Amino acid sequence: MSLTLPTLPGGRVLDVVRAPSHVLSASGSRVDPADPAVVQLCADLVATMRISPGCVGLAAPQVGVSAKVFCVDVSAHPKARTTHGLIVLVNAEIVDASRNEKGREGCLSVPELTGDVKRATKITVAGLLPLSSERVLITTDAFEARALQHEIDHCAGLLFLDRVVGAHAVYPRKVYLPSPDAGGNAR
Repeated sequence: MSLTLPTLPGGRVLDVVRAPSHVLSASGSRVDPADPAVVQLCADLVATMRISPGCVGLAAPQVGVSAKVFCVDVSAHPKARTTHGLIVLVNAEIVDASRNEKGREGCLSVPELTGDVKRATKITVAGLLPLSSERVLITTDAFEARALQHEIDHCAGLLFLDRVVGAHAVYPRKVYLPSPDAGGNAR
């Protein structure tokens, strides 16, 4: 089942901020989903996510904006079981969660590492749609639930490294994503 989003303007590809940038550890502000600047930010997040290989989600702090805004789309990922297509939410929060399960995560803002993180296997998220400000509830599981929790954490100033199950559960990324100074956009 897909989420029906309002039509967003054209998005710009933004540079991705990397750890240890301060914006990644600051809790984002709640914002007005109808504000034209927030609507444009949503479009920019989608555009940036789409050009980043392997990326299934991106939050405003990852592009240098301390705001509770993110996008997720796991529909093309092989681990996805349940998918709502493109999800773009403002001021989202988890309102219900099931038992935790360990899984491997990576992040564009920490491109050289992955780690094992315990997250709820089924969640319900409440958030506002950009432009219309409509409140939506999304109940999902498996990989999509993990991706939503990862992006909500970004909006709260947390990286997956803040949630790894221990120092023994951090690993070098098998396929390293190029740095922004290697001749292209940050991935």
